[in-house]
Amino acid sequence: MKALFDGYRRFRAEVWPERRRLFQDLARDGQSPRALVIACSDSRVDPGMVFNAAPGELFIVRNVANLVPPYEPDRSYHGTSAALEFGVCVLKVPRVIVLGHAMCGGVQALLRGFPPGAQDFVEPWMTGIAAEARRRTLACAPADPDAAQAQCELETVKLSLRNLMTFPWISTRVAEGSLSLHGGSFDIRTGVLSYLTEDGSFTAVA
Repeated sequence: MKALFDGYRRFRAEVWPERRRLFQDLARDGQSPRALVIACSDSRVDPGMVFNAAPGELFIVRNVANLVPPYEPDRSYHGTSAALEFGVCVLKVPRVIVLGHAMCGGVQALLRGFPPGAQDFVEPWMTGIAAEARRRTLACAPADPDAAQAQCELETVKLSLRNLMTFPWISTRVAEGSLSLHGGSFDIRTGVLSYLTEDGSFTAVA
């Protein structure tokens, strides 16, 4: 904890004085984020840093492999869906971004097998939601395992975008034009962000 507390002390000494007014405004007025971002829990991918966003600008949902499950309203626990409901229906964000990334451990496990200790929740999460992404990747059968993983990482973004449209309060807003959906992928090796275009390909942001 010492390193974390030291980081907090630097925040209080260096960042808080400059951002005090911003935090006070957010506390008084509430949040009105510009986008809801669904990102991976991977510690190497920070959406706030990637988009150079200030506090209050992004409503961020993070889980293993940036997956969106299909719409299934029942009495089970649905953390990602609950966050989507709050962001879209309560905060009324104007856009939702699914942000994938290179070298995703969840996607690697989906394609090559799950490591010991990742069977209780990680394996059913990945195989239950991302099976279609795996099938699409294997159907193309890239010879290089790294190329297969890179392709599957992009397929999970597309899959999550399709699953977003199964939520009625998302599809309705998209049809009305009050909400837009976007896909992207961040390469932690190069720092390049790519976005999903209308033709289904990913293009680097210039």
